[in-house]
Amino acid sequence: MLDAVGDTRTGLIAYSPLAQGLLTSRYLGGEVPAGSRMSVGHFLKEEALSGAKLDRLRTLGELAERRGQSLAQLAISWVLRDPRVVSVIIGASSVAQLDQNLDALHGGLLSEEELVEIDVLSRC
Repeated sequence: MLDAVGDTRTGLIAYSPLAQGLLTSRYLGGEVPAGSRMSVGHFLKEEALSGAKLDRLRTLGELAERRGQSLAQLAISWVLRDPRVVSVIIGASSVAQLDQNLDALHGGLLSEEELVEIDVLSRC
């Protein structure tokens, strides 16, 4: 899709860059918080928190921490790294979440090494 956007010189708005909340620190402990999307189970199922996926999420969380970011901010930075992506729909449920997510804009560019690490983790 990004190639088509680039070919037509248009832009793309990314939807759900936080994977319905999976790419937040909320689930890194392996627990499902009461009231979370996963606890309700409409879009995000508890099976999404499998051992291997949780390990990858924790590794991404460590990468985010090294960058001085939250996991959500790292995810947003990754989505916005591509100039064909002109905006993201983040679906924040509070002003505090919105403010935290907007801070991704201050995280700086992802290095080539960080992009490779993210790419490897996303293929597992």
